[in-house]
Amino acid sequence: MARNLGIDLGTTNSCISYLDGAKTAIIPTNEGSRIIPSVVSINREKQHVFGQVARRQLLSNSRDTIWGIKRLMGRKFQSPEIQAFRRQVAYEIVEATNGDAHVRFAGRVRSPEEISGIFLDYLHRLAREYLNEEIADTVITVPAFFNDAQRQSTKTAAHLAGLKVSRIINEPTAALIAYNEQLNRDGLYAVYDLGGGTFDISIVEFKEEIFKVRSTIGDTFLGGSDFDARVIDWIVQTASEELQQSLKPDDQTHQRIAQAAEKAKIELSHHEEALVTIPYLMHRSGNEAYHFQRKLTRTELEHATSNLVERTIGLVQRALDEINVPAAEIEQVILVGGQSRMPLVSRRLNELFGKPPQSKLNPEEVVAKGAALQSEILRGRVKDLLLLDVTPLSLGVEAKGDKFEKIIERNSTIPLKRSRVFTTINDNQQVVKINVLQGERELASENRSLGEFTLVGIPLAPKGIPQIDVGFEIDANGIVKVSAKDKQTGITQSMKIQPASGLSPEEIERIVEESNRFREQDMQRLHLTQLRENLERETETVRFFLENHTEKIDLAGQSEIRSLLGKVAKALQGEDAALLSRLLERVQKQRNRINSQLMSEFES
Repeated sequence: MARNLGIDLGTTNSCISYLDGAKTAIIPTNEGSRIIPSVVSINREKQHVFGQVARRQLLSNSRDTIWGIKRLMGRKFQSPEIQAFRRQVAYEIVEATNGDAHVRFAGRVRSPEEISGIFLDYLHRLAREYLNEEIADTVITVPAFFNDAQRQSTKTAAHLAGLKVSRIINEPTAALIAYNEQLNRDGLYAVYDLGGGTFDISIVEFKEEIFKVRSTIGDTFLGGSDFDARVIDWIVQTASEELQQSLKPDDQTHQRIAQAAEKAKIELSHHEEALVTIPYLMHRSGNEAYHFQRKLTRTELEHATSNLVERTIGLVQRALDEINVPAAEIEQVILVGGQSRMPLVSRRLNELFGKPPQSKLNPEEVVAKGAALQSEILRGRVKDLLLLDVTPLSLGVEAKGDKFEKIIERNSTIPLKRSRVFTTINDNQQVVKINVLQGERELASENRSLGEFTLVGIPLAPKGIPQIDVGFEIDANGIVKVSAKDKQTGITQSMKIQPASGLSPEEIERIVEESNRFREQDMQRLHLTQLRENLERETETVRFFLENHTEKIDLAGQSEIRSLLGKVAKALQGEDAALLSRLLERVQKQRNRINSQLMSEFES
């Protein structure tokens, strides 16, 4: 019988799990390692090597050793995050023809999906050999704030590896599934997931064996490697001071420093101080060897990285605020990801929630175990557990006047379908362009366009008569499909959202913040747009009366209307909302007066 797998495809490390009897188990590498570095390299025989073996080539073969590929998923080469990441890696990141970030590997330019597919193929083979069975279905985890492009990229990579993916689920949600037997009672639980490259916080409600994600937020460019970078900076600065010259390490030297930095960081999670030693770091003038050896204390590390921890705490608070839940109401805080072992993280979470966070299950294995359980839930072998996830950002379409019409609100439970009826804005309009948006701003232009498609063949009719049903569907993997249907003809057009690139961390962090900060400004601009539209519509009616019923309006009235129309034309070129409002009131009075007069004459 074929086995199901759960794979935690991490930025820094990955893990494979399966159900062994009633318990989850981890599949080790041939070297016995349960945690597998997410690294791919080429050896001297031009063969792919993986995990710890590949990681050991970071020094000797740094240009052809790829790590952190997950950070490139769905990203544009020119984005500030990719440009910053280029300075951290020795391999070459290049711009693809569509602007995406690709890498040069083994003499060829490869996409992040290809590299991830090569690595997932290794995990696939590892599992088959260990279990001596074929693999049926696989559940793969992604950061909760991975967008559509990044989720699609993950599915593409799995397909390249020959894996049949039954579900893509969020890492924090998988962790909570793994903790099912540890949960004491129904209530709200916080999953704090700080891995090697990403951070997520999810507030999950557990009630009557159902997991329902209430809110989720994160940063796909904040993780353990950023903490490593602070230690690297400390080493370079300290060495430069000792040498009394600027240390500018080459690729190989940088990798040696990076390995020493990570080792010291991990050691300081268990000890108060660590001795950082890098022999033969460089040569002084006169060809004298310089050996770096300095003590780094936990206090120094915490001082250097405290702002990174505070960034996560700020996101935790936002996740709570979004659902108006005080920290004291959280039953347990669950730690996920290797970087969550840092004592400063536990102290800050203890201070915020008033209770110490839980790490009864290995933070680096818990996500894979939850994914394995989810694969068996889908298969029907594990019952009495149901997972209800959410979409992290609102989805909708652009409407007239630069308005963002939300059809699915952020933190809505998925899978789901939602629709709304729209109409035409011009007489005899036969074509409608649907601009699909993602974000939280009131103005369409301030949100991210996920794609456009066109509905054609709408029957000739006055504006406002056709009924166009725009429907959104989000599946259990978080993948979006949009359709538009003309109700009269049944003509339908649809698209599967496949954005060219992902959201940058800054975009992700600021989307909701800006929606609050700019809400008043957006509403003012929308109000101005609405005023203009109303004034133009009312003016059009009054002008029609003036041109077609001149004999029914006395000369003084005609002069007053023409003067008013001139003022309106001038005011419509500006942005004085108060003036537009006053003119709208005057035009409406003229319209009502003329309309009443015409109606009375008609009735008589």
